[in-house]
Amino acid sequence: MRYSSQIKSVSYLKANAAEVLEELTEQRRPLVITQNGEAKAVIQDVATYEETEATLALLKILALGNQQVVQGKVKPVGEVLARLRSGKAAD
Repeated sequence: MRYSSQIKSVSYLKANAAEVLEELTEQRRPLVITQNGEAKAVIQDVATYEETEATLALLKILALGNQQVVQGKVKPVGEVLARLRSGKAAD
């Protein structure tokens, strides 16, 4: 994705806020906002933001799982299933 077409100044955002929000929703691409020629913020539509947050949460869960495997904090599936079926508490 080329961000060069997705860069607007803060004054453009102020003057065209409704159109910018509509474009964000339709295009689902982030918009870089500049101030005094310097990138200051990135805005995006809510649906894309929520998808990003859900993806990050899943990645954190996967990273935690990998960490537990590396640390040897795993049990064989058969043992876990046997405990669940017997109603015993896990250690």
